[in-house]
Amino acid sequence: MQIREHAKASPDKPAIILYPSGTVVTFGELEARANRLAHYFREHGLREGDVVAILMENNEHIHAVMWAARRSGLYYVPINTHLTPAEAAYIVDNSGAKAIVGSAALTDVLSGLESDLPNGLPDILLIADGDLDGWQRYPQAVADQPDTPIDDEMDGDLLQYSSGTTGRPKGIKRELPHVPPSETPGMMAALVGFWMHPDAVYLSPAPLYHTAPSVWSMQVQAGGITTVVLEKFDAEGALDAIQKHGVTHGQFVPVMFTRMLKLPESVRNSYDLSSLQRVMHAAAPCPVEIKKQMIDWWGPIVDEYYASSEAIGATLITAEEWLTHPGSVGKAMTSVVHILDEDGNELPPGQAGEIYFEGGQDFEYLNDAEKTASSRDSHGWKTVGDIGYVDEDGYLYLTDRRHHMIISGGVNIYPQEAENMLVVHPKVMDAAVFGVPDDEMGQSVKGVVQTVDPSDATPEFAEELLSWLRERLSHYKCPRSISFEEQLPRTDTGKLYKQELIKKYS
Repeated sequence: MQIREHAKASPDKPAIILYPSGTVVTFGELEARANRLAHYFREHGLREGDVVAILMENNEHIHAVMWAARRSGLYYVPINTHLTPAEAAYIVDNSGAKAIVGSAALTDVLSGLESDLPNGLPDILLIADGDLDGWQRYPQAVADQPDTPIDDEMDGDLLQYSSGTTGRPKGIKRELPHVPPSETPGMMAALVGFWMHPDAVYLSPAPLYHTAPSVWSMQVQAGGITTVVLEKFDAEGALDAIQKHGVTHGQFVPVMFTRMLKLPESVRNSYDLSSLQRVMHAAAPCPVEIKKQMIDWWGPIVDEYYASSEAIGATLITAEEWLTHPGSVGKAMTSVVHILDEDGNELPPGQAGEIYFEGGQDFEYLNDAEKTASSRDSHGWKTVGDIGYVDEDGYLYLTDRRHHMIISGGVNIYPQEAENMLVVHPKVMDAAVFGVPDDEMGQSVKGVVQTVDPSDATPEFAEELLSWLRERLSHYKCPRSISFEEQLPRTDTGKLYKQELIKKYS
């Protein structure tokens, strides 16, 4: 996993193009920047296994910081840019970060960290494109460092924190391989090499503090492929970026598909997307009808994989396969899928249970031995708490998350089914379904909807929508009532902060 060979062979080729600003970082520049920062890290005492926290938006610096950490044998922690100073400080403290690299856009968060850090700020503090008392300016602070590799390169790794949709974020840590970067094999590298080609142009539309965008974009760069990075996702902007830069490949999340599909047809049809060859989506279940609409629009090029930040296993399904197995997330690539009931017994095809993977990478939840142990069964198979089933052909289907299940009158209800149906309605932009306390039934089903046109958020439309849904789903799966929100609380990868809604409507 290196960009060095491409920096030598094609130093002026764009490694990164930011959209919409148009800022370009070439492979030669990316290699030099990463080397200078790696030397700086070593000069200031960082050694293999140490941790660097990154608080940056999608900008021209963030990839160089990740590459510098990666080739220095360091763990790097990209932190969600929407967190409060206290929330970000928790991750800095919990990870044991010895350095923070931030940007001027996050000055308010950076300046508020110290008051919530029990041991104070780390010694190494860099801020890009701005000034902050006690922090050194980046990249000026590393300008005099050599642009050649450090002598003791070792492979580092991403130390990803979960999105915290069900509680405090959890650090997901893997053992370092203790080998130079070029000696590290990787399933991702093989997948990118199989799926793409050196002349491809890859669109990365999501924030780089998430696992898939950071890992995929770095693997793409390691393959000598240009990455077009959206500085912020915008539905029409994504289409414009595809047309403007001749994008051939990209990775999306389902909520992005929904946003693009809800654009007026005249807008969608005004962009030339003929350069697209394959796109991938993941991160959250995609409603069947939404994916059908995307394939109708873009052609049978919409592939899908299912994985997690824990990297315990992954499945893959091409668009062509999906058309014969609609709703599936594919077959296992490297691990064996097992579906277990609450007692740990393996279930036959067609029966839903908790999804476990046999094989895959080992990991721990940092500083949480109990949580780590709860993710394993007696065989050592690992789970992240998703519910699903396999069919007779071995294709996996996701039902929901274990902690999202509603128990109403003793009946298990998976709200994802109603959510997937609601977003198909032409007047619905987004939807959430969850359980709220009910004296008689234990829990009752509640729906919250964001409409495409805010003027449709009326009691009359709520009743119309309930009637529409009951024509398509069993009544017990449907909400008893629907409320409206201007916008649902989601992460940038589409995960719902359901706890916020549950608190509000309970």
